[in-house]
Amino acid sequence: MRTALVIGTGLIGTSAALALSQRGVAVHLADHDPEQARTAAALGAGTDETPDGPVDLAIVAAPPAHVADVLADAMRRGAARGYVDVASVKGGPRRELQERGLDLAPYIGTHPMSGRERSGPLAATGDLFEGRPWVLTPTRDTDTEVLNLALELVSHCRAVPVVMDADAHDRAVALVSHMPHLVSSMVAARLEHAEEAAVRLCGQGIRDVTRIAASDPRMWIDILSANPGPVADLLTDVAADLEETVRALRALQSSDEDKRREGSTGIEDVLRRGNAGQVRVPGKHGSAPRVYETVPVLIDDQPGQLARIFADAERAGVNIEDVRIEHATGQQAGLVQLMVEPKAAPVLTAGLRERGWAIRQ
Repeated sequence: MRTALVIGTGLIGTSAALALSQRGVAVHLADHDPEQARTAAALGAGTDETPDGPVDLAIVAAPPAHVADVLADAMRRGAARGYVDVASVKGGPRRELQERGLDLAPYIGTHPMSGRERSGPLAATGDLFEGRPWVLTPTRDTDTEVLNLALELVSHCRAVPVVMDADAHDRAVALVSHMPHLVSSMVAARLEHAEEAAVRLCGQGIRDVTRIAASDPRMWIDILSANPGPVADLLTDVAADLEETVRALRALQSSDEDKRREGSTGIEDVLRRGNAGQVRVPGKHGSAPRVYETVPVLIDDQPGQLARIFADAERAGVNIEDVRIEHATGQQAGLVQLMVEPKAAPVLTAGLRERGWAIRQ
């Protein structure tokens, strides 16, 4: 791939353009908002000038509701040899293109499984997709050359290609992305009018659950409008679980011992099923989940503290597998939770203590 046209210079489009430009591909940028395309160009994602002729690959990064329109326009004017879209739903756009009578040989639907809470070109990074799954949904009609161009795009973005059927993809993302986002938003909505004294007690648990609720509602309306059925089916199942959980909690309030026992069994059931589902979430680099031990370190909220901890961990010969930070309420201090291999935890604890760090028991 020597040339590319990115249509839609939001977070995903600009991030892909940055990755391609960094690999030496000549990238042209287009957007319904010319100012946004100019911003992406200023970031080094390419040029907002119109290409002289057809490019090797056109990448449509428009909202799901507009993908088919943008693709159809680009295909009819012969903008490229091959066409992909990066929308978060795949079945709908393909069916719309089929209904318009377009030749789908030069098209393949794709979906990079990566993103951020922020949107727009200023949130873009060239490494956004690194190590992340990138779904490709070819059909028997897909031209081999176009599939190879799409694979080259994924390679340039340092993502991991995953081939799926389009409708299976849509059901999968409803489960692992779209439904969880709505549930996160519903939990976060409970905080909107909560008493300030209660909100001040928020810890890492509520931050984890509500983090994705910070995303742009307009973007998510577009996404959910393109995949409403599978999401609604999953929420129906969640609603049934909620009803059973509420019933169990009410039973725990009863003065009747048998009802309390029944309630306890119901709560234990949902918690254990949660345990069973959670362990299936892939771990680091998409590998099987692993159990790490946590070394909690108390720190002051000052510049350079994290850098010092990581440097001291390196001196101790320990690799940090993951890290979480919990800030103390009303204090300029916090707790850094360092996740390491179980056998490395005593080594790291001893090494950090030798260098003056306070390890929380």
